[in-house]
Amino acid sequence: MRVLHVVTHHSPDHVFGGPTRVALNLCRALRTAGDEAAVLTVGEGFEGDLPREVDGVPVKLFPARRLIPGFGFAGITSPSLLARAGGLVRSADVVHVHLARDLVTFPVALLALLGGRPLVLQTHGMIDPTRVPAARLADALGVRRVLRGADMLLHLTDADRLGVASVTAPRLPARSRRLVNGVARQEHRRPPRSERGGPPVVLFLARLEDRKRPADLIAAVPAVRAVHPDARFVLAGAETGGLAARLTAHAERLGVADAVDIVGPRDHAGVMSLMRSADVYVLPSTFDPFPVSALEALSVGLPAVVTATNGLAPDVLRAGAGRVVAGIDGDAGFAGHPGAPLPAARGARPGDGATDGNGALIAAAVLELLEPSANEAASVAAHGLVAERFTIDAVADRLRELYAEVLALHA
Repeated sequence: MRVLHVVTHHSPDHVFGGPTRVALNLCRALRTAGDEAAVLTVGEGFEGDLPREVDGVPVKLFPARRLIPGFGFAGITSPSLLARAGGLVRSADVVHVHLARDLVTFPVALLALLGGRPLVLQTHGMIDPTRVPAARLADALGVRRVLRGADMLLHLTDADRLGVASVTAPRLPARSRRLVNGVARQEHRRPPRSERGGPPVVLFLARLEDRKRPADLIAAVPAVRAVHPDARFVLAGAETGGLAARLTAHAERLGVADAVDIVGPRDHAGVMSLMRSADVYVLPSTFDPFPVSALEALSVGLPAVVTATNGLAPDVLRAGAGRVVAGIDGDAGFAGHPGAPLPAARGARPGDGATDGNGALIAAAVLELLEPSANEAASVAAHGLVAERFTIDAVADRLRELYAEVLALHA
């Protein structure tokens, strides 16, 4: 089976984040199972020729052009990609588009729909109700048509599914199936925190942007250091909007700049190395449907602190793989423990990179997980959770079943 995965953007620092990583992970697993799978996208930030392979996966990269300034990834396209897309779509048995309202994935999805090719869409929470005029225009010009016409829509969570359904209303998508994200099996990081020695390490590893709320971790540093004066706080990931400088200034205002290391993006091997060397992973994001970075942390047995608006929060809570803090407002007042009911998420507010946000709640959760017995119990639970429910091999097997269902429609 020839499968073409289409995603918005790829760069050496992986600034586009989760959808590209998901596409690469799925393609690698599909190829291991004997299928021909490749990724089609635009490339930006590379020195010299664009690569033809990323992490063992064949990629068809075309030079990115920022057509609409100020629109971020939605304003990026590639005339050369669009010129070649028709032939690439026709040569695939299944076209799997990681759809956003942009000038890469949407045109390719439309080509597949108009050409009658088997079309699977996966939205990663990127298609939801909006009042943004440009996004509403994109829906009217064809995004809604693609969503309604696809052979299958894949959703990560119920919120993801309902978001898409609200865009396609009053007609609902005919075939919507859940497909979670998955990661490779990893050995459990050893020895446990109680035996490793050295200062505790708290890790934020995701794109540095306001929506991910790294400032909330900075706000938690003073309270954690009051108990663990030697604790280190590592923030890793590609930067957008000059946030690193604002985070550094915020740490300086709080008097904790000496404890904070902002280390920039890492390749996949570097990511896993940071995960294995940390004691607690923190992702205080406003909204994350099913973050691969959190799955990778859990996969090595790194306990996680996440917000209730994270799609993994119910699983983390039930398994005892970390802690869940509710909401974005500083007075949300909840720390999740295994067996506790999952709280309703509070409304998100815009981040300015320098507010206290959920700092107090995050500090309390981190301090709990730095206790040796709690850390070891959550570590074992985290590793077991991914091994039992979120391995990429199991996800790829499920995806191949869904592809067969789509191909049967075109038989």
